Amino acid sequence: MVNETLKSIEDRMKSSLKVFRADLATIRTGHATPALVEHIKVEYAGVPTPLNQLAGISAPEAGLLVIQPWDKSSIHNIEKAILKSELGINPSNDGNIIRIAIPPLSEERRQELIKVVHRRVEERRVAIRSLRHDAMNDLRKMEKDKEISQDEHKRAQDQLQKITDVFMAEIEKFGKDKEQELLEV
Repeated sequence: MVNETLKSIEDRMKSSLKVFRADLATIRTGHATPALVEHIKVEYAGVPTPLNQLAGISAPEAGLLVIQPWDKSSIHNIEKAILKSELGINPSNDGNIIRIAIPPLSEERRQELIKVVHRRVEERRVAIRSLRHDAMNDLRKMEKDKEISQDEHKRAQDQLQKITDVFMAEIEKFGKDKEQELLEV
């Protein structure tokens, strides 16, 4: 029973960490990467659709993204969605493909993005603590219902804290890595 609770929480924390990594990948650095734009929602046939489902996205060089829509009629919607995104980049199209030149970041923009990273790191920490809190409540309920002893409850709490600490360290590491990436010129 306790192991199931801990395994469930660990799986939910892993999932949260995976989402966090994908979220950090969308923060623009000086390098072109398809992750910057692949999750931008584009209005296609009346349905908001992720860009990576409408086009091939590649980064042929460090400062350039190339988007090749599978349906040429969607090119203007894709361009509009990129302009609306908070990336601050300007696409250009030749009727067949969209090119996005990724300009180097100004120092001011780097600092703004670092603040965004810090905010997202803190949001993810709160999410992990919330998951830990839920598990603690489950463990307390098990003890109250006499499903586990006080000793088992204490051991489970210690295990839960160790699991939480591992995920907190991972979040910190990803945040620091992204910060370093933003500081590279």
